Amino acid sequence: MLDNDFLQTLWLTFKLAFITSFILFFIGIALAYLFVFVNFKFKSIFQVLVSMPLILPPSVLGFYLLITFSPNSFLGNFLKEYFNISLVFSFEGLVLASVIFSLPFMVNPLQSSFSSINPNLILASYTLGKNKFITFFKVILPNSKLGIFTGFIMSFAHTIGEFGVVMMIGGHKKGETLVASIAIYDELETLNYSLAHQYAFTLFIFSFLVLLGLYFINKKFISQVNS
Repeated sequence: MLDNDFLQTLWLTFKLAFITSFILFFIGIALAYLFVFVNFKFKSIFQVLVSMPLILPPSVLGFYLLITFSPNSFLGNFLKEYFNISLVFSFEGLVLASVIFSLPFMVNPLQSSFSSINPNLILASYTLGKNKFITFFKVILPNSKLGIFTGFIMSFAHTIGEFGVVMMIGGHKKGETLVASIAIYDELETLNYSLAHQYAFTLFIFSFLVLLGLYFINKKFISQVNS
């Protein structure tokens, strides 16, 4: 029988992933739209910054977030003193770190979908007198369903698998910051291989099902486009 600590840790893990993906849904759409349809200075630099978590070691990002939001830093002290917000070793800090670290997993699929939309569809919408706002909701988003779904699922799954960032900024507080990836490490340190296996196997099965689902959905979508 599964104990309460195990279920609580899994619940916190999936809760973090859902909140992160929900926030990233709006941020990702805005950034993808800017990168595809808007020309502005230093666009390439912003695109590089968004994509950096793909190659940046998680511990590096976690370290700088820890330093930035530490109570001893200017920003950390400001947030604590004026808003009573502490982002270090808190669930809110985990959400912020996860949003930053999973950002490219939402933005990149959306950017790819936006870029693949036939420009004639957008031009036709403008020709019919529709403004950019209506065109976005009536043309761009409906033709980007696969990218939206892929981005949400990938950012959700990536957040669940995070280790370095959540370790640095969140720590090991049960019921608040202890997620499954950290719990595996903790149980291994105490030689509790049985519980570590339960966490690891749960994440393994989840990851497999996510990728399997994405594979079949992409295959179905491609077959519909080609038919």
